[in-house]
Amino acid sequence: MMEEMISVVVLTYNQAETIGRALDSILMQQCHVPIEIVIGEDCSTDNTRDICKTYAKQYPDIIRLICNERNKGIVDNYFDCLLECRGKYIADCAGDDFWIDAQKLEKEVTVMEVHPEVTMVITNWQYYDEHTQGTYPSRQQQHAPITPGKNLLRAIITQQNMSVFHLCTALYRTDIFRKAYEEDTDLFRNKTYVSEDMQIAFTMALNGDMAYLPDVTLNYSLGDGSVSNVKDSEKAFRFVQRSTELTCHLANQHHLDIQDFMTQRIFELGMHAFRSHQPSLAEETLVCEQKWQVARSFKNKCLFAVMRHEWLWQAGLALRCVFVRLKQAVC
Repeated sequence: MMEEMISVVVLTYNQAETIGRALDSILMQQCHVPIEIVIGEDCSTDNTRDICKTYAKQYPDIIRLICNERNKGIVDNYFDCLLECRGKYIADCAGDDFWIDAQKLEKEVTVMEVHPEVTMVITNWQYYDEHTQGTYPSRQQQHAPITPGKNLLRAIITQQNMSVFHLCTALYRTDIFRKAYEEDTDLFRNKTYVSEDMQIAFTMALNGDMAYLPDVTLNYSLGDGSVSNVKDSEKAFRFVQRSTELTCHLANQHHLDIQDFMTQRIFELGMHAFRSHQPSLAEETLVCEQKWQVARSFKNKCLFAVMRHEWLWQAGLALRCVFVRLKQAVC
């Protein structure tokens, strides 16, 4: 039985330096609807768990701490926490991010109460540099105050031009999630997809309207890297490959035309293979191209032609190094 309450999910793993900041930003919320905080502590090896226990002891009526006995990973940890939520609404705040607007939840839940057709409310956000403590604007797409969700389906699964949503700014309806989860659990639990936020946003858009507030409510932390912000070419290849599997699945399931996006994704995979200088990744790119039934563009033909001949590949890498150095010198 869902309660008239907001459940805020906080996933954390080895975030001793930032988890207190995240929890404080939630506890400072001024909202007429009561909140609970569901923390999924994923078997940290630092003192993150001890910090969470201190907060749970200090706020026993608000915080429910789930201490995993083994490391589950982001996907299982997240959906296990969602299933524990008792509130009518769900919000997210990652353990290394933090909210900067004490009225965030109040503004969002007010929209939900006035507009029952709205399934998700999102806001603007900004980047936060952990090293300099400076902030700079996101590339958040500006939306109408309320948009029919089905008009955003393609944008949500491609994020082609700029960010359509950031889940840590969102508030969404628990019942919509649970119904979708029961009908297609694999969509949410499939580890191949390396994602949890796209499924949520897509599900909400499929079942109602999306509301947008221009207020900046979140500092999104940029530290040494994340799953979707990786520097290693092979790791980046795997992330693009697996996230595109989800995009392709949703597009096929709901008959969305994303051929231009898929062509670009093949090029991205090819470039990661090129930079890593791994023929096996180039072959995997070709397999993906066939599997996803992507027509080969002229740009992709040129890229594959270069990687087909080792001497051309070596020359291309050398030329790229020259361009990179020249760019660095100019900057």
